Amino acid sequence: MQVFVLYALVVLIWGTTWVAITFQLGVVAEEVSVAYRFALGSIALFSYAAISGRQMRIPARHYGMVIVTGMLMFSANYLFTYYSIGYVTSGLVAVAFSMLVLFNAFFERLFFRKPLEGRLMLASLLGVLGISCLFWPEVGSLSLADRTIYGLVLVILAVLFASLGNMAAVVSASRHLPVVAVNAHGMAWGALASTIVAVLLGREFNFSFEPGYIISLGYLAIFGSAVAFGCYIALFRKIGSARAAYTSVLFPIVALLISTFVENYEWSVLAVVGILFIIAGNWLALTRMKGN
Repeated sequence: MQVFVLYALVVLIWGTTWVAITFQLGVVAEEVSVAYRFALGSIALFSYAAISGRQMRIPARHYGMVIVTGMLMFSANYLFTYYSIGYVTSGLVAVAFSMLVLFNAFFERLFFRKPLEGRLMLASLLGVLGISCLFWPEVGSLSLADRTIYGLVLVILAVLFASLGNMAAVVSASRHLPVVAVNAHGMAWGALASTIVAVLLGREFNFSFEPGYIISLGYLAIFGSAVAFGCYIALFRKIGSARAAYTSVLFPIVALLISTFVENYEWSVLAVVGILFIIAGNWLALTRMKGN
């Protein structure tokens, strides 16, 4: 039961962050917003640890991998995600991120010699097909124009960095390092890395006091970072990084449900077919986890 609770929390929280991210773009540079987000997320986790009395020390011999996790998962991944949204629609970003399952399965095979499961590969295919159906108007109008291709390259790089960050976190998990400690230290390094990128690129360290920016930043830092990443890493410690990554296939469904009530999104037959593909893929990916 714990697996499905963690799974549901990750899907529900990250499914809503796509909306929150849109309020972060514009006034404040992407690099600076990412730095703010993970600095606040790190502070929240260290504060929680201090209140709850959790162990936050990480042995020096294992600390290098925590830094790698921070730079990949909490910096590069999000920098390229934020960059890509400026060039392609959120639907295409969602389609690309659904391939995280495949990336994780491939890297698990490459780095840890874990066999590729045909069942999971089929689930991944159904997930990508399902999301493509959901966003078919955007997928069908895909252009080979430089701007669109550039955006797709950026989002594929984001998925690549996210997956490599997952692999670094897998190593920390194999060493039985505390989830809260790894995330708190990792987010601090991610914030530092994004700050360095911002300085190198000459970005202005400003801040927006618009309610939308402040509220979305708080939500992304506390729920989208501190809480969701804790649930996500705990999840893949239980079911593996490839299966845990299948949560990315369900994020767009949450976003569309929100859009249904907030923006009067109209469901089509193709969208319903897409949902059925995703449900089938989700069943294939998770049914072996019964009893865990």
